[in-house]
Amino acid sequence: MPPTNPDPMQLFLDTANLSDIKKYAALGIVDGITTNPTLIAKEGASLEKRIKEIAEVVDGPISAEVTATNLKEMINEGRKIAKWHPNVYVKVPSTSEGLQAVKIFKSENIRTNTTLVFSASQALLAAKVGADFVSPFIGRLDDISEPGMDLIADIVKIFKNYNFATKVLVASIRHPRHIVEAALIGADIATMPAEVMEKLIHHPLTDLGLEKFLKDWRAQAKKLRA
Repeated sequence: MPPTNPDPMQLFLDTANLSDIKKYAALGIVDGITTNPTLIAKEGASLEKRIKEIAEVVDGPISAEVTATNLKEMINEGRKIAKWHPNVYVKVPSTSEGLQAVKIFKSENIRTNTTLVFSASQALLAAKVGADFVSPFIGRLDDISEPGMDLIADIVKIFKNYNFATKVLVASIRHPRHIVEAALIGADIATMPAEVMEKLIHHPLTDLGLEKFLKDWRAQAKKLRA
């Protein structure tokens, strides 16, 4: 049976920290970057400067979020952001003004990421107006006892039903299991903080097994030298 999504799942880092981005990009496992105003503020950098710095490290989609909430300012801000680098996606909140902005950006060939999505209906509307990515926040749903992964399953099914080109970017990831479950469902992208990506790499049994192999090898080498 052919896979529901023939393209490999992409892994993004959700950070504006250049050290973390360089570290994991060097491993060849970072396909893109997502940022938000909180992450940029945490780094104490200007949005434009940091986005351009990130683009020098990662050759993939980079989401930069508008901070305006009314349509006119949102459009003006998004147009400026889009000019910073060809890989930039303008990140727009899932609001009425955001939907209007996405539709306008689509007509201007500006790529978008609709963020703060918490329902399948929001994702459907974003896809209809031409969003390139939708970012459902599963961890925040889990935090209020709503199963975030059920939302991913619903969105993936809806998009498949109608052959939407919009990609499902799973956000607000708390742990590696979120990524595995999203992959099993068929989500296109998972974005995660550096600490979660680190957990993807390591397993305690791998560390213990390696330690034992090396211990046994050193003991045998010692015997051979005797």
